Amino acid sequence: MTTAPVDVDTARRDYAALVERGLSLDITRGKPSPRQLDLSADLLTLPNGQYKAEDGTDTRNYGGLKGLPELRRVFAGALQVPVDQLFAAGNSSLELMHDTIAQAMLSTLPGAPRRWADEPRIAMLCPVPGYDRHFALAERFGIELIPVPMTETGPDMDVVERLVAEDAAVKGIWCVPKYSNPTGVTFSAEVAGRLAAMPAAAPDFRIIWDNAYAVHHLTDDEPELADILALCAEAGNPDRAFVFGSTSKITFAGAGVGFFGASEANLAWWQSVLSKRTIGPDKVNQLRHALFLKDADGVRALMRKHAELIAPKFAAVDRILTEELSDLASWTKPTGGYFISLTVPEGTAKEVVRLAKEAGVALTPAGATHPYGNDPADAVIRIAPTFPELAEVEEAVRALAVCVRLAVAQRA
Repeated sequence: MTTAPVDVDTARRDYAALVERGLSLDITRGKPSPRQLDLSADLLTLPNGQYKAEDGTDTRNYGGLKGLPELRRVFAGALQVPVDQLFAAGNSSLELMHDTIAQAMLSTLPGAPRRWADEPRIAMLCPVPGYDRHFALAERFGIELIPVPMTETGPDMDVVERLVAEDAAVKGIWCVPKYSNPTGVTFSAEVAGRLAAMPAAAPDFRIIWDNAYAVHHLTDDEPELADILALCAEAGNPDRAFVFGSTSKITFAGAGVGFFGASEANLAWWQSVLSKRTIGPDKVNQLRHALFLKDADGVRALMRKHAELIAPKFAAVDRILTEELSDLASWTKPTGGYFISLTVPEGTAKEVVRLAKEAGVALTPAGATHPYGNDPADAVIRIAPTFPELAEVEEAVRALAVCVRLAVAQRA
């Protein structure tokens, strides 16, 4: 990155003035704001004495491992999973991903020669910049994390295809295919097709398709995402993809519904292992969501209200970075999702985060976007503008710009 010179004395004066303000701002995590949560306040009035599902199921009781059909219908289209191949579960899709990896460790996946716990070595591919919780989850199980570069259309498939074909220890790849965390990239149809069809040394290779932002548009520009389950089936690899999603950034992040979709063989495996852990999900909460959202159009209408609240925050980040850092840094301009990825001059990201902390602005730790918290270039900072009020976002980003300028000036 070519950067313009920064006067160190001016940068120090600006930073000293920033510290004197005594700020207390936080743009670390992609959480819905209280105003966004208020959009779903009517959930708290439901099911209002109604406890029977459309098929007569008493949602207050045990059973129904797959979840309520009426809620699965609402999200089947957005997640591109046939209703019969979609499970509706508990609050967290991350929990479902954790359980899937844990169960692959403990019981043999369809197509697998043995349990993952019995393998001498297990690795997963991690597109970078990427989602820190994916990396931490895999690391918790002792899985080796192999970074692969992200491009403007998804992971670098030349690298992915080579690694997957050569190494039978590579058991999967983490993917946030729509409005990726943190770059905002949506995978192209070509990338999805290559993921589905590529030769794999491991017969039990899995694509972890975390479609967390399937309906989280900020503009009317809604990119199409390829149907990964259909592509895998067409390529002769029907069991390759696991699809995940949730309502966590649609209704209540703390009281949502998670979804898991897969092939019939994978679902039979999943239902078998899941039945040892639970007798059924929280169907009352699922009924509440089905009554509140009603159908796919109801989800779309709600998400437009979310966009009205958070799109101005994304626009403010872009405007301020353009005003303050166009000569020093680059950043993504997503049309959906929850994050912006800022790339500062190499070797300065950790110092920017440290300076910001001392000035009262909390940023996601530098390196969080890479496996093991190690960004070799020390250049990527994730910005999460959704939770604070607009004025706080503007103040935090202007403070961030001051820190970037000082970090660059001191390095020169």
